[in-house]
Amino acid sequence: MAWNDNNNQNPWGGNNQTPPELDEVIKEFKSKFNGIFGGNKPTGSTAAPTAPQGSVKFIIIVALLVWTLSGIYIIDPAEKGVVLRFGAFQEETAQGPHWHLPFPIETLNRVNVEQIRTAEIGYRNVVKGSRNFGGNVSSESLMLTKDENMIDAKFAVQYKINDAQAYLFNVANPDTTLRQVSESAIRQMVGKNTMDFILTEGRVSIADDIKERSQELLNLYQTGLQITTVNMQDAQPPEQVQAAFSDAVKAREDKQRLINESQTYANDILPKSRGLAARLLEESKAYKSEVVSKSEGESSRFKQILAEYEKAPEVTRERLYRETMEGVLATTSKVVVDSKANSMMYLPIDKLINSKQNTTQATSQSSQEQAQTPNDARNVFRNRGVR
Repeated sequence: MAWNDNNNQNPWGGNNQTPPELDEVIKEFKSKFNGIFGGNKPTGSTAAPTAPQGSVKFIIIVALLVWTLSGIYIIDPAEKGVVLRFGAFQEETAQGPHWHLPFPIETLNRVNVEQIRTAEIGYRNVVKGSRNFGGNVSSESLMLTKDENMIDAKFAVQYKINDAQAYLFNVANPDTTLRQVSESAIRQMVGKNTMDFILTEGRVSIADDIKERSQELLNLYQTGLQITTVNMQDAQPPEQVQAAFSDAVKAREDKQRLINESQTYANDILPKSRGLAARLLEESKAYKSEVVSKSEGESSRFKQILAEYEKAPEVTRERLYRETMEGVLATTSKVVVDSKANSMMYLPIDKLINSKQNTTQATSQSSQEQAQTPNDARNVFRNRGVR
């Protein structure tokens, strides 16, 4: 059977039909398109569109213009702009007006690199309206110190973003990572120090060490975050042992108070004791010099008297007797009586007795005062030895 017979059985034949012209296909497409936008429907396959073609072009141009202008954006001074093309990093822009390919080709992420953020470790401070919701988070605040004591510590870590690209792409959740890193550094530094050091003079140094250690870990993870300050908000023993700890602190304060009082007393008594010792030493030296000089003078005088006595014994004996009697009678009451008179003499016995008693008391008091000064010195040095 021939393929080109006239029985219309040729599968490749067109039954003598010619294909439609390309212009007619385009006109038909335009006609249907105009019908969608409100134009008159065509009456036939070759009917010309009745809607104006300029309105369609205008709508398309306006849509393209709006879509293009939607890519214009302005970055504030405190922000960084990160442009993504199909989800991948394209560029980072600084402050000022910029343009990027509109959605869905490119998207923009704004990152505030000047805002100071705060991560609260050990507590939460949430304010809603005029009410404060928050409190202690025991799972974060309870820590073990070097001397195996429990401490309830709360810290506030302030930070900001210093690398917008790293902040967005390197870590899944940088803020959570910073909180975990800070808590780890806090526990590490608290575990290296004793409770007394943490509660007293170690607050500032521990906070600085925590900041340094946390920043090292953040840089290692390339989070794009920078810690500005670390503040120890509060540090105290757990509530269950606060009473016992307060007693221990009070006892420590009493101990320090007694030490200070003892030191004050020592500072007061030691200079006085040293001064008294120096004065007694000088008085002893002066007394020694006086006694030696007096002894040497009496010895020289005795030698002179001996020489005179050898020359005239009777005269010298009489002179010595008179000098001795002069010394004895100079301090006593005297009554001169003529031996040839036969008058009766009445002696005032009571006055003589009182005068003798007064003289004895004065002599005894003078001796006691002289002996008291060396005794005082011995007591001072004895007390110093006891302390």
